[in-house]
Amino acid sequence: GAEGSTLMSYFAKNQIQALKPKITFSTLRDLQCPVLQSNDLQGKPEESCSTEELFEWLGAVLNQVSLDNKSSSFLSTYCCPEPNTVVEKAFLCTITGFIIPETIIQLLEQLCCYFGEPKLAYWLTLTVHGFADSPVSWRESEHGFHKGGENLYNFVIFRNLDYWLQMAVGAHDDCPP
Repeated sequence: GAEGSTLMSYFAKNQIQALKPKITFSTLRDLQCPVLQSNDLQGKPEESCSTEELFEWLGAVLNQVSLDNKSSSFLSTYCCPEPNTVVEKAFLCTITGFIIPETIIQLLEQLCCYFGEPKLAYWLTLTVHGFADSPVSWRESEHGFHKGGENLYNFVIFRNLDYWLQMAVGAHDDCPP
């Protein structure tokens, strides 16, 4: 109708274009990583770490928090959970923008190809954040910003293609089914 054509002319006149997602790569050297077993969600002392420990560690890595537990640090005395192993090189890729579900599926498929030869990785992760101030969250409910605006999920994919799916939402949000 007339409203649609008015909107189209407004966008054309103001040259509003879809922003391309921004992609950044970084290499993390000598990174302490938790030891994980795909069939052990709770972890076992001296054998593997739990899903909660992994989630906390991942948050520290993605926010570039030091993992060396120095008492002189004003930011964090966090250290990698036990048991852990030092990985010589870990690759971190961050894509920022509006990403559609089909693209996330493609990313997952591409990541699984990383388990082909040479088989260097035991596991990898893909974290998808919603905007903290997004109007909706899971299902069709309004997203309660309140304190942190948590709104994310994380895939942990193992070499044998088992996977964990972790989800985090604010206390006032609906959880997915």
